[in-house]
Amino acid sequence: MNDDVPSILAHVSIGTNDFARAAAFYDAALGAIGARRVMEHEMAVAYGKAFPEFWVQAPMDRNPATVANGMHVSFLTFSREAVDAFYHAAIDAGGEDEGPPGFRPAYGPAYYACFVRDLDGHKIEAMYWDAERAG
Repeated sequence: MNDDVPSILAHVSIGTNDFARAAAFYDAALGAIGARRVMEHEMAVAYGKAFPEFWVQAPMDRNPATVANGMHVSFLTFSREAVDAFYHAAIDAGGEDEGPPGFRPAYGPAYYACFVRDLDGHKIEAMYWDAERAG
């Protein structure tokens, strides 16, 4: 086991009922923050910067994909401009606004984020911790 790995997550997967449409949406939204397709299988695609961290796929049990109430995925960015670019790319690709880019004081004085529903209704977020604002 490597204790130097900076994350406790290996990957996150979400289901879709329209794979081609969902993949096009995430190509745009995640491309805006520097992520790309790093692995593909039939009816599954993984995004990341170096390894497959976020999967979009048809459910393995072949039942319809459903949205988990209360669950969302947050993508870490390294600037407010990246959060803004993610938001606009996601909205332009057909996503639904759940909270435009801005500071979220309830999460801390330096927390800058946006929230979008993807084409299947999953809530996704892009966030940036503005260390200068944190003081």
